Amino acid sequence: MDEEYYSYIKKLFGKWVPIYDIVDLFLSEVRDKVGDFTDAKNGSRVLDVATGTGKQAFAFAKKGYEVIGIDLSEDMLKVANKKNKYENAKFIVADATNIPYKDNFFDVSCISFGLHDMPLAIREKVVEEIVRVTKPKGIIVVVDYALPKNKICRFLIYRFVKSYESRYYPEFIKSDLEALLRKSGIEIEKEHSVLLGVGRILKGNK
Repeated sequence: MDEEYYSYIKKLFGKWVPIYDIVDLFLSEVRDKVGDFTDAKNGSRVLDVATGTGKQAFAFAKKGYEVIGIDLSEDMLKVANKKNKYENAKFIVADATNIPYKDNFFDVSCISFGLHDMPLAIREKVVEEIVRVTKPKGIIVVVDYALPKNKICRFLIYRFVKSYESRYYPEFIKSDLEALLRKSGIEIEKEHSVLLGVGRILKGNK
């Protein structure tokens, strides 16, 4: 366990809680697109990893899925529980490197804008755990930052996002996310660019 990482993340998101939902307004359209892009069967059991204040989980619940959101931050989940108006959504405090569910439990697992907040060793373990708790042939959705193709835009976006994101963002954005997913047993089927190339949705199967 990386104590420095856990301490850093707890402090970081403790500071973000009061304004997190305001910032997340910019992602509201993305949250709905993720729900549509996932396109799972009615009544699917969905895990939302690093759920934060629950916005992505709510987007899944709105589509009728049975959703469980997990997060390290109790402060974030207090907000999620306060805003939760769905009987088919619930939230628990849990470490994504040790997800408290049995193998092959979920039809769909999603992590949305969470992997960039993790050092590589933690990121690898989290992806392994996501694969473990997802059913064979189940859907795995990863949403996170990307960079536009235009060199000037890439430079400007990188500098801007780096200015407010966690210390792990620079390494993440330069890493090969697809290679990590494939190595972990995820077969990538589709990719969809969002936020004018600043983000992307990857959909795969276990």
